[in-house]
Amino acid sequence: MKLLEPGATLDGFVVDACIHSGGMAHIYSVHYATTATSGPSDPGFPMAMKVPRMTAGDGAENIVGFEVEQQILRSLKGSHVPRFVAAGDLTRVPYLVMEYVQAKQLQHWLDEARETRRPLDPATIARLGEAVARGVHSLHQQNVVHHDLKPANVLIRDDGSAVLLDFGLSYHGHFPDLLAEELRKAIGSPTWMAPEQVVGVRGDPRSDIFAIGVMLYELATGELPFGNPQTSGGLRQRLWMDPTPPRQHRPDLPPWMQEVILRCLAPEAAGRYASAAHLAGELANPEQIRVTERGTRSKGTSWRVHFKRWIKAVGMAYKPSPLPTVQIDEVPIVMVAVPFKGATDVTLYSLRAAAQRSLGSRAGARLACVTVISPSETSGTEAAKSEASVHTRYLELLRQWAQGIDTEKHQLSLHVLEAGDVAQALLDYARGNQVNVIVMGAATHGLALQRIVQTVPMRVAMDAPSTVILVKAELPFSALA
Repeated sequence: MKLLEPGATLDGFVVDACIHSGGMAHIYSVHYATTATSGPSDPGFPMAMKVPRMTAGDGAENIVGFEVEQQILRSLKGSHVPRFVAAGDLTRVPYLVMEYVQAKQLQHWLDEARETRRPLDPATIARLGEAVARGVHSLHQQNVVHHDLKPANVLIRDDGSAVLLDFGLSYHGHFPDLLAEELRKAIGSPTWMAPEQVVGVRGDPRSDIFAIGVMLYELATGELPFGNPQTSGGLRQRLWMDPTPPRQHRPDLPPWMQEVILRCLAPEAAGRYASAAHLAGELANPEQIRVTERGTRSKGTSWRVHFKRWIKAVGMAYKPSPLPTVQIDEVPIVMVAVPFKGATDVTLYSLRAAAQRSLGSRAGARLACVTVISPSETSGTEAAKSEASVHTRYLELLRQWAQGIDTEKHQLSLHVLEAGDVAQALLDYARGNQVNVIVMGAATHGLALQRIVQTVPMRVAMDAPSTVILVKAELPFSALA
């Protein structure tokens, strides 16, 4: 299909200008031709129209991708995707009209670093990576895997949140996978494609985590971890090969950053972060990342290790992935609210036991230990009441409390929140960090008082975005005897 001219009208939309011409589609800014009295009213935000390329030299994946995006985009909700407006009939003129999000592409930071020859600082890389991971997790919670994440498909708003674009290669757990059914080949952009995508496995949310790892690697080093392979043989190498450690390109990069990047880029999906929310939690708290040999590595993986992986990859049988939400639920983020003011040893013991049970035996679950302190505790001019010293003291109390929990196979993070409204602070943390389970002590007030005054556990249980476990304080005396 030829380019639409400015001023052209299509199904009540007026074309303003072509704002992007890509390999699979043209993007136009548009507005409604009609008014509120005679047709659709202005939706209140700028709009963009996406029209797939359909010339003689374009592949079938352009039309299949259009069908996929039309199907998926209209089903997605939340602030991390553009809002759907309308779609055109494939038999006439196929198009998608959606919100035109005015924000910077992630590519902007890569280009700026190259132009200025100044690498991005780790804090900026972590902030960008966290935003992308939170946006990706919102897709996975809706049983969608993007499968084509790259800097050009990620926008960063002024408020720091990410918006994800281009769902033409995506997978939805509840819709037919047209791409797999009709094309039957490795689907994705070679530079960012996960190993399992190379062999045709779709629907694993950890494939998107691999793509985030590729973007983090480039943001940190200015290099691509696997280059830009153009052959199937070049693509297959990532089934067994590790990239050059980022610190070899950039020695000043902190070990925690290399730990995160290389974990995202693990050849087998099971070696990566269990969910994008787990990755976001790590990037939000880099000082608490557990650094292993992977983070301090300065040399590439030996040929012997690569050869063993190659042998394993040759005989490996890849299975279809379960629904993204099923995988997320298997490795939950558990938040435990630990009170230190007025809490008895019995209460703290019971909370610790309940947190351990909630983590379960499956490796990868994350425990976030949270305590809320009053702003009055950090007021005053005395050194003992300085904000830093108070937070440090409570962090040490949390660390001591968590020592009795087996965290060898689990992620652990400690958080001191300062707020006058304890319940609201806990709810905000749970919503902002995609918490699956909240563990907290049950109220000790009598029912008569609870009818008059809502306790913190009552408020959290009523408004929580996830499961809440209220723990009764008691010791297992039979076990002690």
